[in-house]
Amino acid sequence: MRVNQKRHISSRKTVLLLLAIATFCVVFFMTFNLKGNISYILTHRAWIVLTMILVAFSAATSTLLFQTVTNNRILTPSIMGFESLFVLIQTVVIFFIDAQGIPYIGIVGKFIFESLLLILFSLFLYRGLFTKLKQNLHLVLLIGIILGTLFRSFSNLLQRLMTPTEFAVLQSRIFATFTRAEPVLIVFSLVIATTIGLFLWRMRFRFDVLALGRDNAINLGIDYQKSVTIILLLVSVLVSISTALVGPFTFLGLLIANLAYSISGSSQHRFLLPTAFLLGVIFLVGGQMFLEHVLNMVGALSIVIEFIGGSLFIFLILKKVPM
Repeated sequence: MRVNQKRHISSRKTVLLLLAIATFCVVFFMTFNLKGNISYILTHRAWIVLTMILVAFSAATSTLLFQTVTNNRILTPSIMGFESLFVLIQTVVIFFIDAQGIPYIGIVGKFIFESLLLILFSLFLYRGLFTKLKQNLHLVLLIGIILGTLFRSFSNLLQRLMTPTEFAVLQSRIFATFTRAEPVLIVFSLVIATTIGLFLWRMRFRFDVLALGRDNAINLGIDYQKSVTIILLLVSVLVSISTALVGPFTFLGLLIANLAYSISGSSQHRFLLPTAFLLGVIFLVGGQMFLEHVLNMVGALSIVIEFIGGSLFIFLILKKVPM
C-alpha cells in the first residue's frame, strides 16, 4: 500500500514538473523578442501555440488509447497508412479540382470533408478489421501498411502528371506546419478536442481495466466491445482533425507515449494521459523555439520529430518491446 502511495506521489510530481516546464515554454514562446506590432505578434503566436496544444493533445491521447486497446506499445494510428491517405486526398483535390475549386466549399467545408474521409478510413481499418480478424494485430498492421503503399503509389502517379505550379502548392500542404491553420479551424478543432477530452477523462479508470486484456476486462464487468468501439471512434476523430489541421506527424505520438510510460512511474491513465500531453507540448513549443532562436529556422520541426520518432520506432522493434 505504501509503495503504491509513493508511486502516486512520484507520478503527481512528474506531472506538476512537466506542467511547469510546458508553461515556461509557452510563456517564453509568447513573450521572447517582442518587437514591432506587439498586438499582432501576440495574436499570431497565440494561434500557433493553440495549434501545437491541439496536436499534442490529439497525438498523446490517440496513441495511448490505441496502444491500450491493442496492448501494443509499438502500434500507433499514424503508422498504419493514415498519412498516406492524407497525402492522397490533397493530391486528388489539387489534381482534379485544383486550388481554384476550394473556395466553393469553403475552408471549413474542406476541413470537414478531409476529416470525414480520414475518419471513415480509420474506422474501416481499426474497427472493422480489428473485429473481423479477431484482433489479429499483425494482420491488421500488414493491411494498413499495404493500403499505405497503395495510397502513396497512386499519389506519386498523380504528382508526376501535375504542373510545376500544382506540385508546389501540394508540397506546401503535405508537410506538417503550425503556421497555416486558419483561426476558424483552430477554434472548431478546439471545441471538438475539448469535448472529446472531457468525455475520455471520465472514462480514465476504465482504460486501466482495458489495459489488462480482453478476458480480464470482461471478467471485471467491462462491456469490452462497446468500450473498444467508442475508443476507436474517438481516436479516429482526434487523429483526423489533427492531420487535417496541420498535416501528418507519423511518429510524434509514438515518441511522447513511450516517454510517458518511462517517466510517469505509473501505468494508470490518470497519470499517463497528462504526462504524454505535457511532453507533446514541451516537444512542439520548445522545439519550435529552438529552431527559431537557436538554429534560425534551419530545417523544419516536423522533420526533426519524425527523425527522432522513427529512430525510436526502430529501436523499439529491435529491443522487442512488450506487445
